[in-house]
Amino acid sequence: MDELMQTESIVLAPFEAHHVGGALALSRAAGWAHRREDWEMIRSLSEGRVALAGDRVVGTALMTPFGDTCSAINMIIVDESQRGRGVGRKLTTAALELAGERECRLTATNDGLPLYEKLGFVATHQILRHQGIAGQVGAPDNVEWIGPDALPAIKALDRTAFGADRDAIYNALANEGRFAAIRKGDHIVAFAATRLFGKGEVVGPVVAENSEQARDLLAFILSGKEGRIVRVDIPEQTGLSSPLADWGLPKEGSVVAMVRGAAGRCETPAVQTFCLASQAIG
Repeated sequence: MDELMQTESIVLAPFEAHHVGGALALSRAAGWAHRREDWEMIRSLSEGRVALAGDRVVGTALMTPFGDTCSAINMIIVDESQRGRGVGRKLTTAALELAGERECRLTATNDGLPLYEKLGFVATHQILRHQGIAGQVGAPDNVEWIGPDALPAIKALDRTAFGADRDAIYNALANEGRFAAIRKGDHIVAFAATRLFGKGEVVGPVVAENSEQARDLLAFILSGKEGRIVRVDIPEQTGLSSPLADWGLPKEGSVVAMVRGAAGRCETPAVQTFCLASQAIG
């Protein structure tokens, strides 16, 4: 069977709704936590390509646009039986073509670094992946839950921090989860999103003026999730690993944030987690 699969012709096709089931099976085989709902959410925000061996999905790659200037290349998976045949490179190249002139961002494992470097990506920083069963966490009194009426303010704050238009992502997050925020007077100055993901929940994005605000936002959200599996991805330089570990979310690993075609078109804020710009979208 394996020899037969190695000789099968692989074709690339647009990622369409009927491919979600095959993509889900592929990600489960790779050990990813994604539910069907997680795949459907990111597919609705993205364009993509699938690699097909007959009718079977054996590879995926998506491009999530952030307006006309920036994008994330994500959900790059190749079936184990098809690795070493250049399928990953073809899928990634196809996703880059979908991005056009946009700056492209992705997160890479050590295994993926050589390919992405050959395709013009440059490493920028480490992203630490924290996940575990949330313990007892005290809720800071400077954070509050906010409703959908605050969505315009959140979008405006994110555009200022990130430097690109991620409105579509925030519309999806508003339907899928909740937002917590810190105010100064009548103005929202920091926020974090949380939603269901995999067997538990994921927190992010987080946009904050400093690490203290980010810490308070995370503590507030985790204070209501004792006993639940929670995942948080953080840039290494935020210094938030120790409190997350203390709250029951040890570091499980890390990936490398990379960028291609950067020309100052979309800036990364000082403190931000990427729930929609990493291998685990969401």
